[in-house]
Amino acid sequence: MKKYQYLIIGGGQTGDAAVRGIRGLDLKGSVGMLSAEIDPPYSRPALSKSLWQGKALDKIWRNTKDLGIDLYLGRKVVKLDPHKKVIIDDKGNEYTYNKLLLATGGTSNHLPFGEDKIIYYRGFQDYQRLRALSEHGEKFLVIGGGFIGSEIAAALTMTDKKVVMVFPEKGIGANVYPDDLSLFITDYYRKKGVEIVAENTVVRIEERGEKISVYTKTGKTFEVDGVVAGIGIRPNTDLAQQAGLNIDNGIAVDAHLQTSVLDIYAAGDVANFFHTTLGRRVRVEHEDNAVKMGNMAGRNMAGSNESYTHVPMFYSDLFDLGYEAVGQLSSKLEVVYDWKEPFKKGVVYYLEDGRVRGVLLWNTWDTLPAARVLLAEPGPFKASELMGRL
Repeated sequence: MKKYQYLIIGGGQTGDAAVRGIRGLDLKGSVGMLSAEIDPPYSRPALSKSLWQGKALDKIWRNTKDLGIDLYLGRKVVKLDPHKKVIIDDKGNEYTYNKLLLATGGTSNHLPFGEDKIIYYRGFQDYQRLRALSEHGEKFLVIGGGFIGSEIAAALTMTDKKVVMVFPEKGIGANVYPDDLSLFITDYYRKKGVEIVAENTVVRIEERGEKISVYTKTGKTFEVDGVVAGIGIRPNTDLAQQAGLNIDNGIAVDAHLQTSVLDIYAAGDVANFFHTTLGRRVRVEHEDNAVKMGNMAGRNMAGSNESYTHVPMFYSDLFDLGYEAVGQLSSKLEVVYDWKEPFKKGVVYYLEDGRVRGVLLWNTWDTLPAARVLLAEPGPFKASELMGRL
């Protein structure tokens, strides 16, 4: 049985950040990290962004092991006993801890067909597989018009591949962007050469030699070299649930990122926390939250007593369009535009009962701090009061 002062389940950016948080306060305490992935911690956003734009592969690695930890790769934890402070992995190995962090992330949602013919794009191995296919394949189909789907479609197109996007909504990012902005982006993708199949779904996939036949609900058929899907994730809460932790759309944590069980913390995509600025519990699936939350969880495990009040940001690159955003972005909210150039550069405010709940900085940079301040203001705001605010 291996004994650790700090044990981390999950080898993503959250886990890496937690190690750095621990080492900021405790240079000598023993740290163990178990990851279900076979690759050491890396920067995940690069998989759908910079690696397709020429970034060197060796730049994505976090070099977590250099911080003096034991790193166990390809290990799935199958049991957690919070009373004995013991975990067991799928190889039967046992580990004990003083403090435990659950940084288990999420698992991609899967369609009920297609099996391994579909690349559910999330990890480094998915990047490797798609990159290898793109070396000889010419046409790819992307299922999903959300965050991952839109980035992968752009990345493949910029490497001179033919891309088809299939999604059930009217436009790209329709659940996030207002209707007219969503339709502008969709038309922009068409002008870049992407074939858009909106208001449709994939219902069947067949392998035909080296090609894949994709069938849609409306009877369309596509012959492609690869199929990629980005249709959301579900938080990996099974282990926490089995151990009796409180679950609420993720693992519920308090202000110090501790779960309902003493000495067990959770952070990153899997954690449900109270967003102090929005005034409600949320679960955030983006890099900034993963890193900031992971770091604070590590610090608190090492004896600090900090409250998580950070307002996470997220960003995306869609060809030569790009944005940064904070708060809640939902096409169901009231929207106020402050365009410098319609659909090309400006700020989109998302309001609820006159209060700003989200800010989309569309090709607008260096204003995140001001956007965070605005989110915290009680309002109510009139549209005219937001013009020129950021």
